[in-house]
Parts: sequence; structure tokens; C-alpha cells
Amino acid sequence: MFITKDNMRRYIVLLISSILLSCSPVKKYQNLPEVKFWEKDIQNFEQLNKSEKYPEDAILFAGSSSIRFWTSLEKDMVPYHVIQRGYGGAKLSDFAVYAGRIIDPHQCKAIILFIANDITGTDNDKTPAEVATLFRNVLKTIRKVHPVTPVFWIAVTPTVSRWKVWPKIQKANALIKEICDNQKNTYFIATDFAFLNEYGVPKDELFRDDKLHLTEKGYALWTEIIKKELNKVLNR
Repeated sequence: MFITKDNMRRYIVLLISSILLSCSPVKKYQNLPEVKFWEKDIQNFEQLNKSEKYPEDAILFAGSSSIRFWTSLEKDMVPYHVIQRGYGGAKLSDFAVYAGRIIDPHQCKAIILFIANDITGTDNDKTPAEVATLFRNVLKTIRKVHPVTPVFWIAVTPTVSRWKVWPKIQKANALIKEICDNQKNTYFIATDFAFLNEYGVPKDELFRDDKLHLTEKGYALWTEIIKKELNKVLNR
């Protein structure tokens, strides 16, 4: 049987991710101070679970500060109901530790993830392969309680503040897309096509002064892209 280069590349990516996953990457991170730092935020989520009631058909949005700062999320996602679970500078290395506590308690129609701080241009950055392995680990955790719930990964956005590492972020996005394409009910939401101008650089008007977080226009664009993918999968 003839094996194409694309099929071979996909096989190698999946094999490497499976091998790395077998090394239990979460154990590497779970006792680190920078991971334990988020314990209070996770406890706050658990308190919200006790005090708030959420529809069983809600869409769960979880991840880093771009989810937390999305103040218009509930309005933007109408007619969908939402559960908002974003915290600080979340990385996949801490989200993988807390994923069960964040996601397991909820009955939901879909789960949407955006976590963008594992490759930022520092000496502590993870490799694209490490990012992909952690994503696979998060997905494995989700599937224990939500075996068929649609899971969406929003691609890490191209930003001016992290432009020097955009090639590495692109590689991580591509590896995660490979995983999504090979898993049932798992979807990759591309966004770079909408956030780059005709010169191939991030559009200033979509980002705040920090050149990282989204403006109102940026969130409006996210809303359009995400709802289109939700509608496609959820048949609305």
C-alpha cells in the first residue's frame, strides 16, 4: 500500500504524542509552586458550582485570561447558555492538573478551550510537542466524564507581544489540529486568518494596549468564528 508523506507525518505525530503521554506529564507539574498558585482560583470555581445553577445544555468556556476577560460572553453567545471558567495566565501544564475539577462537575452541550501561555518567548517555554501532549492529556481527562461531548480548541491567536515565537505557536497549533482531526467529537477552531492583516501581521485594532488581550472588536470577531463552528456541529 502506498503511504503518502502527509499520512506518514500524521502517524509520527500521533506516535510521539502517545509515547510522551505514557510518561504521565501531569505528574511533572502537579507539585510545582506555579501550578499550586492557581489552587485558590480553582476553589473559587468550586464555590460557584455550589452557589450557581447552570442549564444542562450550556456551553462550557474554560482556559486562560482571554476567557476570563470576556465580559460580554453571555450576551455574545445567545441563544446558547454559557459557563465561564477562565483564570489568570493559565497554561496547559496547570490546566491539565486541574481539568477534572474545572470540567467534571458540569453537564454541558459542548466544551470550548483556549489556553495560550505555554509558548510566550521565555526560557521556560514548552516545545510544541510538549504542548500537544498536554492537550491530549486534558482531552483524555475530559473524556472520562464527557465521552461524546463536542470539545473545541480555539487556536492560539497571533499577537504582537509574542510575535517572535509565532512560528513555534503555529507548530503547536498544527500539532493540536492533528490530534483534533483524529479524535471523534473534537474540533480545532482556526483564527489566524481573521487576526492577520494583508501584510501577514496582527491587526492592531483587535488587541488592547498590551498587544496580547482582545479588544471589543477582537471579541466580536471571536464570537463570529466560534458561533459559526458551534452552529455547524450542534446543528443550530
